[in-house]
Amino acid sequence: MVPHASATSTGRSWIGEVRLLGSFRLIVDGADVALPTGSQRLVALLALHGRQTRSRAAGTLWPDATEVRALGCLRTAIWRCHHGAPGVVQAGSTSLHLSAAVSVDCVELASTARAVIDGGSGDPAGCDGELLSGWDDDWLADERERLNQLQLHMLEAQAQRLAADGRFGLALDAAMRAVRADPLRESAHRTVISIHLAEGNVAQARRALRRCADLLHSELGVGPSAQTMRLMAGALTGSGMGATTGTGRSTAPVKDALRGDAAVTVG
Repeated sequence: MVPHASATSTGRSWIGEVRLLGSFRLIVDGADVALPTGSQRLVALLALHGRQTRSRAAGTLWPDATEVRALGCLRTAIWRCHHGAPGVVQAGSTSLHLSAAVSVDCVELASTARAVIDGGSGDPAGCDGELLSGWDDDWLADERERLNQLQLHMLEAQAQRLAADGRFGLALDAAMRAVRADPLRESAHRTVISIHLAEGNVAQARRALRRCADLLHSELGVGPSAQTMRLMAGALTGSGMGATTGTGRSTAPVKDALRGDAAVTVG
């Protein structure tokens, strides 16, 4: 979404952007704006949760302070926002919100992800990165997990669609981005394996399964799920390329193949 231009008290129009994927950035008219930590956290809160009452914002950002102290910190953060980036934070007597002239990368990510997951068009490029990496504020936890799940499902859906169109290189790129984002996510590994099998690369699919099995064993002490094992069973028995929904195919050949590579727990 392209934000509408806003104007400062002097009449100058401007457009802003808040980036929260990775590290915090506030950009106004193409230039980075430096803000103190408290003001960054205020802008991030408003970007993620929208309009807030002053008391709620103060309690969220300074939970260990008394109400009087927290409200004082909030006033300071607002003043510093006005000083560094006039107009970005719109503050009333009881509530505050971001200007409509400010776009937020997380909002754009969520919109793109929902479109891709729902079968529509969208470009996942530039949608990588953890929400405010390095910040440990409690109020970020749920939003961080929500966005992470949207990112992962988007990449898997994009990979599956590209593979169905025969665009295997791009499909693998999307699937590997999902694996890199969450190495223990078995569905991402299954997507990689499926693409290799669809392209007829059984040896590469087997290596991908081995990597998945090794990771699960070393980190969690478990082997791949039956769903993942069934995916490879048809390829190793010569009865087909495997399918994620198959239920009658024996996984014994896959277990034997993995044990032949190394002694790991495979279920």
